[in-house]
Amino acid sequence: MNNLLLIDGHSIMNRAFYGIPMLTNHEGIHTNAIYGFINIMLRAMEDEKSDHIAVAFDLKAPTFRHKMYEMYKGTRKPMPAELHEQVPVIKEILASMNIPVITLEGYEILKELGIKALVIIGGDDSNTNACVLAEYYAAKNYGVQVIGCPKTIDGDLKNDMIETSFGFDTACKTYSEVIGNIQRDCNSARKYWHFIKLMGRSASHIALECALQVQPNMCIISEEVEAKDMSLDDIVTSIAKVVAERAAQGNNFGTVLIPEGLVEFIPAMKRLIAELNDFLAANAEEFAQIKKSHQRDYIIRKLSPENAAIYASLPEGVARQLSLDRDPHGNVQVSLIETEKLLSEMVGTKLAQWKEEGKFVGKFAAQHHFFGYEGRCAAPSNFDADYCYSLGYTASMLIANGKTGYMSSVRNTTAPAEEWIAGGVPITMMMNMERRHGEMKPVIQKALVKLDGAPFKAFAAQRDRWAMETDYVYPGPIQYFGPTEVCDQATKTLQLEQAK
Repeated sequence: MNNLLLIDGHSIMNRAFYGIPMLTNHEGIHTNAIYGFINIMLRAMEDEKSDHIAVAFDLKAPTFRHKMYEMYKGTRKPMPAELHEQVPVIKEILASMNIPVITLEGYEILKELGIKALVIIGGDDSNTNACVLAEYYAAKNYGVQVIGCPKTIDGDLKNDMIETSFGFDTACKTYSEVIGNIQRDCNSARKYWHFIKLMGRSASHIALECALQVQPNMCIISEEVEAKDMSLDDIVTSIAKVVAERAAQGNNFGTVLIPEGLVEFIPAMKRLIAELNDFLAANAEEFAQIKKSHQRDYIIRKLSPENAAIYASLPEGVARQLSLDRDPHGNVQVSLIETEKLLSEMVGTKLAQWKEEGKFVGKFAAQHHFFGYEGRCAAPSNFDADYCYSLGYTASMLIANGKTGYMSSVRNTTAPAEEWIAGGVPITMMMNMERRHGEMKPVIQKALVKLDGAPFKAFAAQRDRWAMETDYVYPGPIQYFGPTEVCDQATKTLQLEQAK
C-alpha cells in the first residue's frame, strides 16, 4: 500500500523559526526557518520512507475555523517579518524538489485525499483546535471525525480522566539524570551553587517531579510563590538564607531548581505582564512605530504607576523580553528570560551585603544551567512508549466507534500496562474562559501544581532537611531492560497522586 507523507508547512516553519537562532545570508535575508524546515522535512522523509510527499500551507484568507470560531489562533500575533520573508524561499525550494504544495481550504484537502478522520496530538492549544474542528465538521455534516491525544512534556494537560500527557515521564527522567550528574560533581567540587532552570512555561510539574527524584537543596514552586504573594526579593532572600546556613556548616555548595515560568507567577510580575499583554494587544500598531531605543521609556509612561515602577527596576534584557519578544501564541517567551542568572546575581548581591553586616561568612560562586529541548527530544521511556501506543490505539477505537470531539484517555497508569483502562472524554469538558490578548477566550484549562496535592505535600515535608543536608540522589540514565521495578515505573508524581 502506498504511503503519503503530508506535512503541515506553517507548523514546521514556525517550529524551525522559533527553535533555531536567527541566521542570515550575505544579502541579509533571514534563513533560520528555511534551514530548519528543510532539515526537518528531509529527516521525516528518511524516517517515514513514504511513497509520496506533499506540503500544506494555510490560506491567506480566513479559513472556516476563523469564520466559525473567532478565537481560533486568536492568541497568536501576526507572523514576524523575519519569518514572512522566508516563506517564498521555502516554497521555491519545494518546487525545485518537485514536492507539491497544497493551499486548498482545509476540508477540500481532506476530501481530495479521502481522509475521514483526524488525530490531533499536542497540548492545550492543539486540543482546543481539535475541539474547534470537531464542532465545525459536525455542524457542516462533513463526516470527518476529530480525536485529540494529550502530549506535552510540561505535564499541565491532565484532569480526572487524563492522568498525564505522554512525554512528561521521559522528560523528567532525562532532566533528573543530568541534574543528578551535576549534583555528583557539586558534592565533589564543593565550591559552586548550581542554579538550574527547567522547561515548563506555566506549571511547575517538571521542577516538582525532578525535585522528588533528585532531592536538591532547594526547589522553587511557582504556584506556591503566587499563593503566598511572594515578591522577587522574597524568593532571593529565601535562597540566600539557605546559602548562608549551609556556609555556616562549611558547605559552600548546593543546587536550586527553578521552573521556567516562575516570573509569570510572582504576583507583582504577573500584574505587570497582564497589563503589558492588554496594552500591547490594543496598541500594537502604535508600539511598532516607536524606535527600539525609545520603547522602554514609552512603555513606562503608559503603564500604571505600580507596574511602571516594577518595569523600570528590571534589567534591560528582562524588560525587553517582557515587552518585545513573544512566541506564536502571543505569550512572553519565558524560556529566553535567564531567570537562573537573575536570581543568582541578586542572591550574590544580597550575600555581599550580609557579609558587610557580618551575617554571612562563607563563599558564593554560581553556575547556571537551563534544560529544555534535552528532555523533549529524548528517546522515550518504557512508560511513555507503552502509554503513547495505548493512546494511539484508543484513538483508533474511538474513531471506529464513530466518536468525534473526544480526547483519548488511558487511566490506572501506575498499574501494569495490561491493567490500564482505555476510554475517551469530550474535550468540551475541559474548556474554560481565560483572558488572551485583552479578551476572554475559551481554551482548555492548564492543570497547575496543587498545593494540597500529594506530590507537593511529599516535597514540602522533606525540603527543610534537603536544604541543610546533602541528601542528593543520582538517578542515572533511563533503563530499558531489566526488572519492572527499575525500567517501567511511572513518575513519582503519578505514584503519589494514585497512592501506589
